[in-house]
Amino acid sequence: MLNTILVAIDNSEFAVQVLQAVELFKLKPTTKVILVHVVTSGISDFEAAVDRPHSQGNEIAYREVEKLLQSYQQKLPCQSELEIVSGEPAEEILRLANIYKADLIAIGCRGLTGVKRILAGSVSAEVVAEAPCSVLVVRSR
Repeated sequence: MLNTILVAIDNSEFAVQVLQAVELFKLKPTTKVILVHVVTSGISDFEAAVDRPHSQGNEIAYREVEKLLQSYQQKLPCQSELEIVSGEPAEEILRLANIYKADLIAIGCRGLTGVKRILAGSVSAEVVAEAPCSVLVVRSR
């Protein structure tokens, strides 16, 4: 039984396909879905200055992502929470899966191959390799 599902979402139209795949599980009202978006900062936690104000652009982007996730959240037939975090996507997804004790992680896969995959990396492959639970990888159509 799936009690907690962590759904990793980026801000592409592909996110809808990931959510549709999760909804095929016929979610019960008692299931909790955690909608996760990871903002890649490009700097390490050690380099980030906590005492400096964040740029206005980051705040606007955060609000846009939050609105997007809230629109997905409203369509879910069960409990849900939003997590918008900053860092390396695979690392943050795995960290949250452990915190929430997820039974399933749902994540999209862009289907990159060859040099593109080497250069861009594969978040879904890293999550599958390190996940503490089952992982549903949804390929783009």
